[in-house]
Amino acid sequence: MRTTTVGVIRIATTGPGDVSGLMAMIGSGAIDPAAILAILGKTEGNGGVNDFTREYAVAALCTALAPKLGLTPHEVEQRIAFVMSGGTEGVLSPHITVFTRQEVAQRPAGISGKRMSIGMAHTRDFLPEELGRTAQIAETAKAVSAAMADAGIADVADVHFVQIKCPLLTSDRVEAAAGRGKKTATTSAYTSMAYSRGASALGVAVALGEIGSDIRDEDVLRRYDLFSKVASTSSGIELMHNVVIVLGNSAASASEFEIGHAVMDDAIDAPAVMAALKSVGFGADPQPGRELVNIFAKAEASPNGAVRGFRHTMLEDTDISSTRHARAAVGGLIAGLAGTGAVYVSGGAEHQGPAGGGPVAVIARLKH
Repeated sequence: MRTTTVGVIRIATTGPGDVSGLMAMIGSGAIDPAAILAILGKTEGNGGVNDFTREYAVAALCTALAPKLGLTPHEVEQRIAFVMSGGTEGVLSPHITVFTRQEVAQRPAGISGKRMSIGMAHTRDFLPEELGRTAQIAETAKAVSAAMADAGIADVADVHFVQIKCPLLTSDRVEAAAGRGKKTATTSAYTSMAYSRGASALGVAVALGEIGSDIRDEDVLRRYDLFSKVASTSSGIELMHNVVIVLGNSAASASEFEIGHAVMDDAIDAPAVMAALKSVGFGADPQPGRELVNIFAKAEASPNGAVRGFRHTMLEDTDISSTRHARAAVGGLIAGLAGTGAVYVSGGAEHQGPAGGGPVAVIARLKH
């Protein structure tokens, strides 16, 4: 098995088109552009179908990186996994997290145990009528297994976060399916985001053995007892396939980082956030020589309209979508416990953790 080293750097941005921080890191030698495998970001859009800050951010990054890699912007987008999550409500702060990976001859003598590793894979392109259905689930499961192998992770227990960028439906895509005599899971572009996120998350659960493979189309967005404890999925208009990024710990990694996770049962589950922090050495009695790099979490409004017996209005607000409410609530909770608003909180947690909750993962850097 090959030995790799992984780098993780969080960079603040002043807007979706701001690449100055990344370029400064590259200019100083802190980041080798040829080693960049993935970039996850939070942009200050609405997180909906018409959130073009995501596409703008990806375009800006690809244009900036193209001359550094000797590629066209389109080739950069094919080479690097870009996952931009729209919505920085409340105290959430726009930023990007850059993941790099390089092969090394062997592990340094001072590194022991399992360290953070990253792997990536893509599904095939989906037909519009396959989104939110078993075809998307099955293909995602295959890609998760491929990404685990790419990361050098053999044990599913070592997988702590699976980030997926998945497609959504547009009116043109719905019409194209209808023209072939096919019916899509929904005709609503906004609702299709939930179907795609949910099916992708169920694909993660199947791949990791969290649920069985006997999933039916009608289980998506209905059987909320079926979920993954590590899946984080985000829908976007800019693609028709799933991009799968697996983050975990591996004995084949020589990185300075570790990742751990916990599962929030609801939007105010502070103990779960503390458990995730404790899993990588933080908490009431923090281990010395560790630096918090970033926290990644999913947020969802409880579908029964209440949190711990008290009614909430997130699902009834016609001015602000429930996903925006959820991001602000969970973002504020995590920021207060972590001491920073520059955390990655994504809305829409269908089948990503229990209904109304979601996974939360923490990356720590171990200082030598």
